[in-house]
Amino acid sequence: MDYSPALMTDMYEYTMLDATLQDGTADRTCVFEVFTRHLPEGRRYGVVAGTGRILDYLKDFHLSDYDLKFLRDRHIVSPQTIQWLENFEFSGSIRGYREGEMFFPNSPILQVEGTFGECTLLETLVLSVLNYDSAVASAASRMTSAANGRPCMDMGGRRTNEWSAVAAARASMIGGFQGTANLLAAKEYDLPAIGTAAHCFTLVHDSERQAFESQVAALGKNTALLLDTYDVEQAVKTAVEVAGPDLGGVRIDSGDLAALAQRVRNQLDALGATQAKITVTNDLDEYAIASLQTAPVDSYGVGTQLVTGSGAPTCSMVYKLVEREGADGTMMPVAKKSTNKANIPGRKLAYRSFEYNLADCEHVIAGNRSQLDAYQPEEGWKDLLVDFVDHGEIDDTFRGHDAIMDAQNHHAEALAELPITAQSLMRGDPVIPTEVTLL
Repeated sequence: MDYSPALMTDMYEYTMLDATLQDGTADRTCVFEVFTRHLPEGRRYGVVAGTGRILDYLKDFHLSDYDLKFLRDRHIVSPQTIQWLENFEFSGSIRGYREGEMFFPNSPILQVEGTFGECTLLETLVLSVLNYDSAVASAASRMTSAANGRPCMDMGGRRTNEWSAVAAARASMIGGFQGTANLLAAKEYDLPAIGTAAHCFTLVHDSERQAFESQVAALGKNTALLLDTYDVEQAVKTAVEVAGPDLGGVRIDSGDLAALAQRVRNQLDALGATQAKITVTNDLDEYAIASLQTAPVDSYGVGTQLVTGSGAPTCSMVYKLVEREGADGTMMPVAKKSTNKANIPGRKLAYRSFEYNLADCEHVIAGNRSQLDAYQPEEGWKDLLVDFVDHGEIDDTFRGHDAIMDAQNHHAEALAELPITAQSLMRGDPVIPTEVTLL
């Protein structure tokens, strides 16, 4: 599908651009900020994901002649705005929390600075990417914490939109997953691909033995054979007879997973397949994974609950104007005062403080540029903001496979810096408070 990310947006981004180009405010320098007012109910932290995808989209954030014709034919913008858009490229700057970083209420996750015209066009795309990807990464983080070192694999492609399946695979890796069943995600981001056979593979053969023989012949003894199409105990016996003691693994996709895993492990060991791994699937979430901690399970395949954020499919992030150039050319903080939707004016700095090597507070400092330039954080505070785009120049170190793996490592380090209650699955408040200082 050939499309422009510049049209992955709401119509009012373009109508606002059109009006401000006509009244002269489109060229005013502005600072927009992405943040969330609250975490999903009961969650202790969130995980940032999606920034690399935003940078990928930014590379191609242009309108083709066909796109411009659509805007013209629909009378969405004026001819003057069509002309302005013909050679549009984002020339502003973007900074924020790196992927894999933890975020909390009022964390300035992303800051976009440029003219009003160019910044407003990014709003919907930025929010759609960050809200979904961060929701998936946050769920993945909870799942990998519950797995306690056992690998988790993404199998959620059939439970969501075909494009979000690719995004979810990428975000799950940032949250600590080790592979994906989605081949497009594996190809685009150079991720480990996983998968062997479904129940239909067994059913299409005249017997389970023939299915296992076919799979081993095609994929080798290291493959994982699916046990629960018929009778699990008989399937284990058949699997070892077909593949021998060098059988690589088995998968269980139904029933009481803990009890079945124990019986299967004992049976495999008794038959000599002591090195065969056990993978469990079947609509797992972090709670189900935690309940399997004492079971002899080697890895988890997670689908529906991963790609839906395990009950929190969005992070409720918003994109708000916090500073803008006035008529006299000076920058001034601005903010909404709407009931329950007010935001903190001014551009931001963000730090995390520590006590005894554990994070104890998120510090958000708001003010104008000169105030923030002069601000001196306390000794030992960690600066949370990095530069992604500098006056239109994208830092490519935050894109591609290596950036995903760096984000995965950073996530593990950042999670280890939080108090251990962050890994609790019990409902609770954010694990550390956010302290906002207005200069």
